[in-house]
Parts: sequence; C-alpha cells; structure tokens
Amino acid sequence: MSLLQIKDLSLSIHGIEILRRVNLTIAPGEIVAVTGESGSGKSMTALAVMQLMPNGSTATGSILLDGEEVLDLPEDRMCQLRGASVGMVFQEPMTALNPVKTIGDQVMETILIHRAMPRDKAEERAREVLARVGLPPERYPLGRYPHELSGGQRQRVVIAMAIALRPRLLIADEPTTALDVTTQAQIFDLIKGLVREYGMGMLMITHDLAVVADMADHIAVMRHGEVVETAPTRQLLTGMTHPYTKMLFAASEHQVTLPESGSQVPLLAVANVVRDYPLPRTSLFARPGQHRAVDHVSFTLHQGERLGLVGESGCGKSTLTRAILGLQPVQAGHILLDGQPVYTGNKANLAVRRKMQVVFQDPYGSFNPRHRVDRLVTEPFHLLEHPPVGSERRDRIAEMLTAVGLSPDDSGKYIHEFSGGQRQRIAIARALIIRPQLILFDEAVSALDVSVRAQILDLLADLCATYDLTYLFISHDLSVVRTITDRVMVMQAGRIVEQGETEQVFSDPQHPYTEALIAAAPKLPHRRPMNAR
Repeated sequence: MSLLQIKDLSLSIHGIEILRRVNLTIAPGEIVAVTGESGSGKSMTALAVMQLMPNGSTATGSILLDGEEVLDLPEDRMCQLRGASVGMVFQEPMTALNPVKTIGDQVMETILIHRAMPRDKAEERAREVLARVGLPPERYPLGRYPHELSGGQRQRVVIAMAIALRPRLLIADEPTTALDVTTQAQIFDLIKGLVREYGMGMLMITHDLAVVADMADHIAVMRHGEVVETAPTRQLLTGMTHPYTKMLFAASEHQVTLPESGSQVPLLAVANVVRDYPLPRTSLFARPGQHRAVDHVSFTLHQGERLGLVGESGCGKSTLTRAILGLQPVQAGHILLDGQPVYTGNKANLAVRRKMQVVFQDPYGSFNPRHRVDRLVTEPFHLLEHPPVGSERRDRIAEMLTAVGLSPDDSGKYIHEFSGGQRQRIAIARALIIRPQLILFDEAVSALDVSVRAQILDLLADLCATYDLTYLFISHDLSVVRTITDRVMVMQAGRIVEQGETEQVFSDPQHPYTEALIAAAPKLPHRRPMNAR
C-alpha cells in the first residue's frame, strides 16, 4: 500500500496555474526525489501535501496520505498531522530555527504541542533524537542556541525536530544546498539511515541530479508545474528520454574552457597571515582563549590567473576573504595587492581597496531592493576619487549590463523583477564596473540551479577572455572549482594543506583531507569520477 499518493494534482494561485496534473507515489521506506529548476513546482508540491499553500490557492485532484484525503481535511486535522504524521526539513536551517530558543526547547516543541508525552519524557525524547542525528547531549547540551552551532549541526537539529514523533512521511526541501561536500554526505547518510530505521517514506526536493543519484529510489523531473519524466533512479539516469531531463543531466557536469593564463606577474601576495578570535572565558578569573581561524597562510595569485579555494565550513575561507578585502585586520603576516599593503596599520588602505571587488553567494541579499539596477551596479563608484557622471556613467552601465548578457534597458528595473541567475549577472556587472584588478567570488553559484549555474560559468569564461579577469573563487562545490580555475588551494582548520594546478590536485590528490573532499563530492553515474583522468 502507498504511503503517499498524489493523483492529478493541479494548483492555481489567484487564477495563475502553478501545478498541472502532478502524479507521485511514495511507499513506506522509499525515497522519491523531485528535481527541476527553480519555479518548476517542486516546493509547491510539497507544501500542497502539508496544506501550507498561500492565500488564494485552489487545488484539485487527490493527495492521499496513508489512505486519508488531505485536500478535504479541515485545518485542525492538518495541525494534528503536521509534525506527527508528516515532518518537514527546510532548506535554510537558520531561518527554520528560532534564534532565541534553545535547541532542546525547539525539538521538544513538536512533542509538547501534540501532547504526545509529558515534559520530562519529551526532554528524554529530545536527547534521544539529537543523539540519533549526531548531536549527543554530552557534547551538544540541550541548552545551546542555534548560533552556537555550525551550518551542518543546525541542519541536524532541524532533522531532529522533524523526526521527533517519528512521522510516517518526511519531506526534505533542498536540505543540503548550502552545506560543504563532507557535511552534505554526512546529512545524506543520516537521512538514509533514518528512512531505513524508521521505515519512513521520504519526498526529497532538489535541483541537482548528482545529489540524489546514490540516494533516491525513484526520481520525478518537474518543469513548469508538470512531471515530465519519472522512473526508478538508475533507469532514469542511464536511459532518460525527455530533452529537459537530458539538459539537467548535462548542466550538472557542465565544463567550460578558460583562456590560457601565462602571466607570472604577482598581483596578490599573502604571506604568513594569522587571524585569531577571542573565546569566552571558561571561568571568572580565567584568561580568554584564542581560536586561530587563519594559521600562517601564504600564497601568490598572478595577474590573469584564476585561483580556487575549497574546504569545509569553518575552515577559515571566509575569514581569509575578509582579510584580503581589508574588512578585518590580521595579527601577523602581510597582504599585498599590486605591491601595496592592504592594511596601513590596522586600517584598510583605501587606494588598494579600490582595486578589489566581491561577488556574494546570495545576490538578492546583497542588493538594496528599493534601488533600481542603475544605482545598484554603480555602488562601487563611491570608491573612486572621480566617479563618472552623465553620459559617461550611462555608457559604463550599458557596457557592463551588455557584457553580462543583459540589456541596457534593464537599468531602470528593480532587483525583484529578475530571476536568480539574472541577479547574479547584475552582481558580476557591479563587480566589473570599476575594472578592478581582483575579484573575489564567495560561493557565487552554489545557490543556483544547475542550468543557471552553467550559464554563469560560461559567462565567467567569456569575461576572462574579454577583460583578462583575475579572481579568487571560494566554493565548496568541487565540480565548479575544477572547471573554472587554473590553480586550487585546499584549506583545513585554518591552514592550506595542499595547492597546485587544479587538474593535478583533483586527479592526483596528495593530502588525505583533499582525498576525503573529493570522495564526498556527489557524482552522476557512468561519468568520469572526480579523482580519475
């Protein structure tokens, strides 16, 4: 008997059709993945199962959960099912968790709301499920707050909340998109173990086929609110028939060709850089401890070179990036850009700061939504002593928007009028507009669909040929780093443990940590493995 059966589900919001005749079936102990680009209807299908649809929604068809018709249930009955019969794991754990409540209280909340057991038993269950997801109370007390945990640990708390009452169905909506490859692999192993142990059915939502290749039993591909292809995982990945599925498959392994970079002129020189942070006192009269986030890091980036930086969350990548940008002073060592120090004393050198720009992971969060594109892309002009004005300013905006594949007419629009990929193009235009000598890409494509990511990578390759870009590309996505960089550095616990030409490092890793990263990276079947030529 099916645990979840969705039959001919159609959904419209204020008359706009969102889902069209969706059909899905999940059996107990089965993992079904729904994949597709943003806007394809994946998350809306999951929200329809939970009956958490926005106002103005109209649904037709059938959603049977363990034989009970969900679409006909009143809200009070749905409240009984949510958390108890159906659990949900959201994409971003920090927004799914309450920052002012302890992790123990948040795991117990579902138990207490459903009055499944008294508080002392609920606390015992919270300890049990937190231990089950890899957060034993002796190391991670129930009194900790979300901000005291890493991204992977927070996601484990969200999973613990979802399974506290051992629901029959677990829905996971992009649960590992923002996580590094080793943490991602740990979360996948955890979820698969929970499905086997509890006999749950699972609906896994993702935009990346490689992520579910070794996890899902069945895959459904959605486009424009429809399921265009569905089959058992191995059958679909090796014998896909729909052009859209083939496009997603190709985009997951998209490769670009960078222009040759033969320059040996040093641009960025980082020498023995150390960055420490103070730790809280362990007692009233104890000295505060020190956490070394960057530990004697040294490297050189040449003009026209594309350098990658990879490593797990917490390894020091972002701290090093902030130091290079002059946003945080360092305790030891020095950073030179074009022979000039990034810091003069403990202050950033503005003359050097003008020569660098950064592209962030979340393009929407890095823009002011109240400003139009022409103002957004010209924000770096405030760094210039004599910023362009009048027709020169308009021409520069038009040139940059055209360079990133947009129209000069887009300058009068607001950022919410663009897709995620277009926003990232605008972010790149903003970084290029003052012609910096160095650009830092901080997880610039990790949140994008595979097809949009492929377009952005093609754009970067074209810009390298046109503008001779020099950049430091920070990412946890090894497949992206492999195709978009000339050299790569691997960072662990604040140190660079391996560096060299990108293909050489990926093909023949010398450090055990590099080998572990490559082994943890998700791969599609019948393709060249990451550590083989």
